[in-house]
Amino acid sequence: MVPGAPWSSSSPVLAVLLFSALVLSPAQAIVVYTDREVHGAVGSRVTLHCSFWSSEWVSDDISFTWRYQPEGGRDAISIFHYAKGQPYIDEVGAFKERIQWVGDPRWKDGSIVIHNLDYSDNGTFTCDVKNPPDIVGKTSQVTLYVFEKVPTRYGVVLGAVIGGVLGVVLLLLLLFYLVRYCWLRRQATLQRRLSAMEKGKLHKSAKDSSKRGRQRLAGRAGRRGPGVESSKGAQVVVIEMELRKDEQNSELRPAVKSPSRTSLKNALKNMMGLDLDK
Repeated sequence: MVPGAPWSSSSPVLAVLLFSALVLSPAQAIVVYTDREVHGAVGSRVTLHCSFWSSEWVSDDISFTWRYQPEGGRDAISIFHYAKGQPYIDEVGAFKERIQWVGDPRWKDGSIVIHNLDYSDNGTFTCDVKNPPDIVGKTSQVTLYVFEKVPTRYGVVLGAVIGGVLGVVLLLLLLFYLVRYCWLRRQATLQRRLSAMEKGKLHKSAKDSSKRGRQRLAGRAGRRGPGVESSKGAQVVVIEMELRKDEQNSELRPAVKSPSRTSLKNALKNMMGLDLDK
């Protein structure tokens, strides 16, 4: 559009687009994160964590700066600086020999460690990050409290109590299922034993009944068959022995008349007929 020329029909549309690009889509600023507060004991060490989020890739020119404002003080002093891949510790102040760099820019980490804490270290520490071209953003602050003995925080105690209760509940559940498993297994074993005993009793009773049946049949057969044959055989043997004795002693006993063969046959027939009638 030429300056001084009248607005065309598309001029309002262009104005709206420019307004949206400038107002509704501002550049995203870098965001820095730290803890709200940390606690440490005298003579120990503490880690001051610092991380960030940026819409740009991590630049080779990234920088981290830590500042310290004593408790009750007004001015903040620089105690640490990281730039061009090198850490720089301020040689002036109480932290010059007690700061250690433990961060890693590749992981967006700018943390430091302060050793040999003292009561005079109480105060506020500020972390500032620049990741060119993303250099606009707010800093983040963490407050350090140094004690003779670090107090146990309420959240830690509550977490320990909840963890202990959950552990006891899990242990009770485990014991319950273990006892229930053992009881079910014992019941199954007893059931199998009872079933085996019942099967054995049935088998034994069937075996005894069949044995008694065989004994009854054998007794009946013994009373009927073998008795008759043995009696008949014994009678025949006695008669034969008497005949032999009579034949041998016929000369010695001439007065006794030996039975004839016909009479013996008739006697045998009569005896056999009697036995068969029985």
